[in-house]
Amino acid sequence: MDFLKTLMISSAGLKVQTGRMRIIAENVANADSVASTPGGDPYRRQVPTVTSKFDKELGAEMVRLGKVVPDRSDFEVKYEPNSPAADATGNVKYPNVSPLVEMVDMQSAQRTYEANLNVVSSTRSMLQKTIDILRG
Repeated sequence: MDFLKTLMISSAGLKVQTGRMRIIAENVANADSVASTPGGDPYRRQVPTVTSKFDKELGAEMVRLGKVVPDRSDFEVKYEPNSPAADATGNVKYPNVSPLVEMVDMQSAQRTYEANLNVVSSTRSMLQKTIDILRG
């Protein structure tokens, strides 16, 4: 078993999940924001993508955070004529962020992060045992 290869693959996974969690946290933080100008568009939910590329040095497929793309779903519109963000008809657009969806995505990213962390921990333990055996 190639310990270095295992550590590199797991660390790439950790980096991807950290990026996913950062983007999800940004979405949650902006879930209730409105446009700064009357009738303007509010924050648009961001969706992280994950890509993979073959690493010739390691001889393995490595994951990485791909482009962050905007979610093109419709904004939520509420009638609030007294809001400073209201358009001429009194409607205010709210972000297309669902806190429930974001929490499920966050839980998925967290669990995947923990799985990669367990691989790193197990590999470290195996390395230590190997060193102990070699020392005699």
